[in-house]
Amino acid sequence: MGASRTARRARTATVLSAALLLPPLLTGGCTPDDGRKPRERVESGSYFTGLEARGGPVLGVKIDNAAPARPQTGLERADIVYVERVEAGLSRLLAVYAAHKPERVGPVRSARETDLALLEQFGRPALAFSGGQSDLLPLIDEAPLFPVPHGEADDAYVRGTARPAPHNLFVRPGKALAAAPDADSPRDIGFRFGAPPRGGRATTERTVRYPAASFGFTWDATAKRWLVSFDGSPAGTAAGGRLSAATVVVQHVEIRDSDFTDGSGNVSPFTETVGAGKAEVLRGGRSYPARWERESAGDGTEFTDADGERLRFARGPVWVVFTE
Repeated sequence: MGASRTARRARTATVLSAALLLPPLLTGGCTPDDGRKPRERVESGSYFTGLEARGGPVLGVKIDNAAPARPQTGLERADIVYVERVEAGLSRLLAVYAAHKPERVGPVRSARETDLALLEQFGRPALAFSGGQSDLLPLIDEAPLFPVPHGEADDAYVRGTARPAPHNLFVRPGKALAAAPDADSPRDIGFRFGAPPRGGRATTERTVRYPAASFGFTWDATAKRWLVSFDGSPAGTAAGGRLSAATVVVQHVEIRDSDFTDGSGNVSPFTETVGAGKAEVLRGGRSYPARWERESAGDGTEFTDADGERLRFARGPVWVVFTE
């Protein structure tokens, strides 16, 4: 295990160092000096939702999704929500904020190794979290992001009184970003937005299952949103609404054991978000088969159709669910 952990750290350090040398965002008509294919010009609007305001800087928040943590606070204001499998087949969420900064977000929980490579596509964002495995904390410090953990930015966090710990810790995004004043503004992470593509299959419901969790998405034609369910029950918000998304991406990835364990000895899964594979894109009450590709941790993820054309999302919040 020790040799494997050393090798993993070396690989992570190499990836993190290489990402700092990547060139800035390219637009149509430009040719990269390193031989990579040029990126197409991005239409005006948010890189994350396609809506008008780009906002910034970028804040990622690691959010609890255990039953005692629900309903979450401020999750409905996230631009992007990533769903990850964690120990014992359970799940946690990584919410990304840029356009909107709620007063509070949470409950906040610990970070995972998967988060480091996933967040690298955002440049150097801020990350709010509450601890992590002791061997992982040095990697978080070395990653190209601005850590804002509970315990080092105490004025950014508050404890609620309605729930027991550890499901009662909330971050105040404004305070968290004040502790990370150099966090990057939004940049191109590969998403494209616009009119729906041709084809697809009429779909009103989709469920993704983990060993000990499930996520349901039901199309609401009136609201023009996919309504979210956790473990078969409607996913609400602390404000009394319903969690929803304009686009849902079911991204098929490799999920393998990492070199880290939780306090109970359960091995932490590592989700491989660099590479390529199959995906399903849900928008407008239809499901579209897709292929995803991400060349390196510093690159965004491109989603293409069967013809190799970029598959455009509906404008609004995006949920990405990682599954095998």
